[in-house]
Amino acid sequence: MPTKIEWTEETWNPTTGCTKYSEGCEHCYAASFAKRLKAMGNARYVNGFKVTVHRDLFQKPLKWVKPRRIFVDSMSDLFHDDISDEDILAIFKTMNEASWHTFQVLTKRSGRLLELSSQINWTDNIWMGVSVENQKAIYRCEDLKQTGAKVKFISAEPLLESISDINLLGIDWLIVGGESGVKSRPMDESWVIELRDLAIKNNVPFFFKQWGGFNKKSNGSELQGKYYKEYPNK
Repeated sequence: MPTKIEWTEETWNPTTGCTKYSEGCEHCYAASFAKRLKAMGNARYVNGFKVTVHRDLFQKPLKWVKPRRIFVDSMSDLFHDDISDEDILAIFKTMNEASWHTFQVLTKRSGRLLELSSQINWTDNIWMGVSVENQKAIYRCEDLKQTGAKVKFISAEPLLESISDINLLGIDWLIVGGESGVKSRPMDESWVIELRDLAIKNNVPFFFKQWGGFNKKSNGSELQGKYYKEYPNK
């Protein structure tokens, strides 16, 4: 379905639901959205935010003729322990077959990603990313680098502290964003500037999504008088 997530064009949720994994999950937008969808009677969310596999959606992108950037599992984490290896690999197989699309996969569970990497056919149209919200999560970047993904990216959202010592060697894209919503935690401008400068130094495309906050639209995404909406040249 179409999405308001700025760095993608479409979302595909062959699985839904998740469980909190680290500090970045504290105010999970997907959990709140799933609760709302269940209350509205959406059949996909009859289980609320409990992990649910929708096998009837596994091949949905094959029906989309027009090429597009597709964020996989915006309402879940594809590498959650409650999703079987077989289902994960079947979802990747669809990505392989739908070669005219670009698939963007994002996980916090980089350990399982690394375990399964050798079984995945890493075609060029699959962009694999990990979330890195603070210092404790930097290890996910190093796990990602050990996978066979052709395009590797970092999503530093919500950025909760300085991660300026992250090593971007081998990374193809860096997304940064602040947390949004009523209880959003503040993001310091210096943390964003550090990462922008690091991306420039390493020739890594930089995408600054938002400052976040209670009213994310009014806060916008301008950084020192400029907008950064870069993508990998792949």
